[in-house]
Amino acid sequence: MQIERELSRSTKRSYRLGSSQKVAPYVFVLPFILSFAIFFAYPLINAGVMSFQEVLPGEVSFVGLENYRNLWNEDFGAALYNSSRYTLFTLLLLIPLPMVLAAFLNSKKMIFSNFFRSTLFIPALTSVVVAGVIFRLIFGELDGALMNTILHMFGISSKKWLYSSSLSMFALLVLAGWRWIGINILYFLSALQSIPSELYEAAEIDGASTIRKFMRITLPLLRPITIYVVTITIYGGYAMFTESYMLWAGKPSPQNIGLTVVGYIYQQGFQYFNLGFGSAIGITLLGITLLVSMLQLTLTGMFKKED
Repeated sequence: MQIERELSRSTKRSYRLGSSQKVAPYVFVLPFILSFAIFFAYPLINAGVMSFQEVLPGEVSFVGLENYRNLWNEDFGAALYNSSRYTLFTLLLLIPLPMVLAAFLNSKKMIFSNFFRSTLFIPALTSVVVAGVIFRLIFGELDGALMNTILHMFGISSKKWLYSSSLSMFALLVLAGWRWIGINILYFLSALQSIPSELYEAAEIDGASTIRKFMRITLPLLRPITIYVVTITIYGGYAMFTESYMLWAGKPSPQNIGLTVVGYIYQQGFQYFNLGFGSAIGITLLGITLLVSMLQLTLTGMFKKED
């Protein structure tokens, strides 16, 4: 009986501890903290330490800032230029176009809006590897490739799409637009549907046109979701790798026109087994992405205190 009483008391203490308002928040947050520590913080710290080392099979030596000094070379410059240019163009493509399309799909006058929503979202469900292979065939250099066939209809000769810097960037942007426009439309649609209809009705009473309502009501109220979409687009632009890798079938692109920063990490770390140098590239990319994102958030006023 004494043992049963002790067990009962222990159980009650454990229950009170688990149901305590002070402990409960930490219990609920613990899974996130553990996953963050194991899958993000530890690899990041490990990569930071490795960036100061020369890692060879069976041999690790400390080299200080040597990896960062070697970072500033022609290949890294080309990769950073390509990633930055791709990020800028995707911002120009994946922000205004989905916003306008979402406004059309949110309109009560739009017929078959549910059909168009589902159709535009389908590309996001497609494997990027499969999409890359298909687009490599579409932008092939042969006369029978789809894009060259379209050019022939307008009397334009065939192009070697993946051998030119500007044409290959166009191919990457078409792939990005095909894949991500539908997702961004859903983001903007969710924000549009949260705007009170009374605001538009009041504007109509005042005689505001459709464009004026869009500029004076829709755009300002879409600001939070627009900032979010811009942020994830910046991250996605600098993190782009698979699309470029698949377009050139895993081979080096001519004159590095398709080399990205993540592609350079893969090349140095996993093809040349220079893990220390690859880690230095990764840490540098993290710093660049963080700097660009902070600058963007500062310019959009996200860090200003509201009255």
